[in-house]
Amino acid sequence: MLQGRAREMGLGSASLFTLAEARERAAGFRRMLADGIDPIEARKTEKARKDLDTAGAMTFDQCAAAYIEAHKAGWRNAKHAAQWTATLDTYASTVFGKLPVADVDTTLVLKVLEPIWASETETATRVRGRIESVLDWARTRGYREGENPARWKGHLSNLLAKRSKVAKVQHHAALPFAEVPAFAKALAEQPGVVAKALAFTILTAARTGETIGATWAGIDLSAKVWTIPAERMKAGAEHRVPGRAGRLRCVVSFCHCGSSAS
Repeated sequence: MLQGRAREMGLGSASLFTLAEARERAAGFRRMLADGIDPIEARKTEKARKDLDTAGAMTFDQCAAAYIEAHKAGWRNAKHAAQWTATLDTYASTVFGKLPVADVDTTLVLKVLEPIWASETETATRVRGRIESVLDWARTRGYREGENPARWKGHLSNLLAKRSKVAKVQHHAALPFAEVPAFAKALAEQPGVVAKALAFTILTAARTGETIGATWAGIDLSAKVWTIPAERMKAGAEHRVPGRAGRLRCVVSFCHCGSSAS
């Protein structure tokens, strides 16, 4: 009885404990009751602690591999998974990859990020985010406890300079809009499929990869529409490019010059 409530618990299998051992265990549980401790809850707590200790032996590298395996089916392509593996292997694994994931703390995360934060800011930002995701996964699976030491807002933001302060954005050179007509005219005089492909890209405002991967299946000459399937779009949604006379002539010319649509 504990606080007027009856509790029942087993002392273990008779095949494992002798009668004397069972009496000794029972006496120990009664002493806990005398101290106001529920022996059933105490046993559950001890089991949970041991389970966590065992889980804590799971290394960061093992958790990273498990995270990638669990999520790669939802990523756009195999290259994305390879990038995750490469960046974590190069930067995080060399510092704490073989350590229990439960032992990864702020000091270790900073040891990874500080050497590259100013010189390789874009890479460092991706590494931080990937470490954070792996540690969040590990916590959800019960392999670690506490706050995420790779979290940016309210944590690493207090310890590292803002990305915008250390990384200057370098945009690709762009042709002034007023010069495009003259450029397009000169481009039309150039022979070969490369010039046609560039003209097609300009007229459709498409990405280079979308132009290179254009197929006849996506081009409807009668309706003057080019349909790019969702799996080839960055946003993951089908994209339809309406055609005008100039675009249509470019499509026909480009496709007959040897693109993948030919």
